[in-house]
Amino acid sequence: MTRTLCVDLMSSAPAWVLTPEAERAIRDAAPDGWRVDVVRAPTVSDGDGGRRPSEEAMRLVRDAEVYFGFGLARPLFLAARALRWVHSGAAGVGGALFPEVLESEVLLTNSAGVHAVPIAEHVVAGVLHFLRGFDVALAQQRAGIWDRAPWVEPQAPPGGFPGPREIGECRAVIVGVRGIGAAVAERLTALGATCVGVRRRPDAAVPPGFAAVVGQDGMDAELARADLVILAAPSTPETERLLDERRLGLLRPSAIVVNVGRGALVDEGALAAALAAGRLRGAVLDVMDVEPLPPDSPLWRLPNVLLTPHVSATSAAGFWPRMLDVFLDNWTRWRRGAPLRNVVDPAAGY
Repeated sequence: MTRTLCVDLMSSAPAWVLTPEAERAIRDAAPDGWRVDVVRAPTVSDGDGGRRPSEEAMRLVRDAEVYFGFGLARPLFLAARALRWVHSGAAGVGGALFPEVLESEVLLTNSAGVHAVPIAEHVVAGVLHFLRGFDVALAQQRAGIWDRAPWVEPQAPPGGFPGPREIGECRAVIVGVRGIGAAVAERLTALGATCVGVRRRPDAAVPPGFAAVVGQDGMDAELARADLVILAAPSTPETERLLDERRLGLLRPSAIVVNVGRGALVDEGALAAALAAGRLRGAVLDVMDVEPLPPDSPLWRLPNVLLTPHVSATSAAGFWPRMLDVFLDNWTRWRRGAPLRNVVDPAAGY
């Protein structure tokens, strides 16, 4: 009996589209008895499955044992009569955890860690933007002003540029210590920062790059000491509005907030108010509560905000090698009956 892998990765975004080389690698890895069906219709790679699938994908998934796509749309799952394992090219899986999946025995794996390197470098770049006063430099450049005063005669916050700082002076609180959070900690620690992680199970071993790890009950004390707060956790009921108005109020005026997790992790209104009042040095935001960010959001117009349109994971050279490393290894494990990597815990939501 032929076993089928359905590959649905023809992203409408060129940065994520299945390359001929990646398709060839998947086909070359197929053993005897397996057929690889590649969906040629374009699909949406943003998000984690809450989109309408193509008619071609609906047809090809019917007899598939394994589905490899960007998330999992509910109509696809309902149409798949033989499905046993789904691998998502996205890290987040919230949109794929609908009741039928939760009640089934279908195994779900994700691509956590695949995007860690470019996102971690994005974080470091955003942090340096504010630590070194590049926001001030850009404002001067646009106004045609040559003025060294902000760097050599710093103004105390709130509202002022406190002068350039080094990463090695900073204490970073990183919410989420796997994948992205681990890669961020590795880079910041290498540059001299002290990194403290926040996670659901603080009693587990402290990962490399972190000086310590605390639970959410220890987060408040760490926020009061933080120079950098980096949100790199998935969106779950536990993490929704984790950085709310009260916790934002614990931060120093010199603190920098970075969100590369999900927009729901922070109270955007409270964050915008704190930034507008000069109660924070700045914010680096790659994810928003509503995307695209509405035109009337005050975040567009705040000079101490660095916005990017959910692109921190983009890495044309690195994406497919890392993606295939996870998927092809898991496909081998699947055929051997061995435990898979990146298995999603439906109860935890990631």
